[in-house]
Amino acid sequence: SLHDFRKTPDDLEAVHRHLSSLDPDIVKICTMANHPHDNLRMMQLISRSKVPTIGICMGDIGVPTRILAARFGAPFTYATFHHERALAPGQLSYQQMTEVYHYDRINPETDVFGVIADPIGHSLSPLIHNTAFQHLKLNKVYVPFRVPREGLAQFIADAPELGVKGLSVTIPHKETVVGHLTKADGAVRGIGATNTVVFEGDQRLGHNTDYRAAMSSLEEALGTAAGGRNPLKGKMALVLGSGGVGMAIAYGLLRREAHVVLTDGVAAKAKRLAQRFECRSAEWSLRHSVPADIIVNCTPVGMHPNVDETPFDRRHMKPSMVVFDAVYNPENTLLIKEARAQQCKVVTGVDMFVRQACLQFELFTGQEGPADLMREVIRRAIAAAKY
Repeated sequence: SLHDFRKTPDDLEAVHRHLSSLDPDIVKICTMANHPHDNLRMMQLISRSKVPTIGICMGDIGVPTRILAARFGAPFTYATFHHERALAPGQLSYQQMTEVYHYDRINPETDVFGVIADPIGHSLSPLIHNTAFQHLKLNKVYVPFRVPREGLAQFIADAPELGVKGLSVTIPHKETVVGHLTKADGAVRGIGATNTVVFEGDQRLGHNTDYRAAMSSLEEALGTAAGGRNPLKGKMALVLGSGGVGMAIAYGLLRREAHVVLTDGVAAKAKRLAQRFECRSAEWSLRHSVPADIIVNCTPVGMHPNVDETPFDRRHMKPSMVVFDAVYNPENTLLIKEARAQQCKVVTGVDMFVRQACLQFELFTGQEGPADLMREVIRRAIAAAKY
């Protein structure tokens, strides 16, 4: 065996040849992943080897190799007894490997899906998608890929070689990944951001399920107007935050003929987006002066662990308002709690998260996502994280 806690050597094949020459039953190579491309190099090494080989990349970037090793022919992989007692960087617990990723059921025919982000550890997407795959008995696995900004282009090129059929996309890649698509739907072109990429042959197809999920959540909260008219038409919406989610929601509101005012802690971001969408922007310090019917929080304010923060003062809330918080962990943010106390209608981040995940699931599999199961799983995970 060989362990390198600093890097994945450039001469990985030569290292493997040397170890294979020593008449081993099994070769084990464990190296530090400094780039996502290291993962592909390691998986290809396993698949090409004539000697049974365990190849693992350590660290957050290397986590996918621990899950995908079985797909590429490793005789076994490693896990730790408890997630707080990892013996190597990036090591997952036995419970995670068996109950979240179902490692024992992964084989060379398993389709790979995943989420790309940086950082990645907070994501609950692997939990809900893998639960749904298991529930419907699909030979698929959903993997967390930590992809730094500078590694995005290489990762998108590598993805098909890893067996990737589809990706969820989140911070900081929602806008940048658009430049790597071969085709984008109308929403992606209008918003300038995507949260879903589907790989079909040589094609990389971009979709935005954030937009559709947010609009259906708001429309349900408002109720369909008499005669089936658009309930958002003519409403004044204040959108807090101009990142990927803020862009998607503002786009959707404008498409549904709402009046939109954008605001952001970085004033220039809100102004740029407002100019692009031909709507209004306001200074962050003046956000409470907007006569809003709908408040949408698309900032991370109130997200775990900063649960005592809110982006909007309750004194400016009215019972006639709809308050929508895109933060899903915790579900009952301080903003949501205070909105309920003021008798406002509320939409939680869990509702939007589950809806967009179901839409992604359908794009990935062609089957309807099990919404009730996904909702139950995410709520249980959020509750467990409190203890």
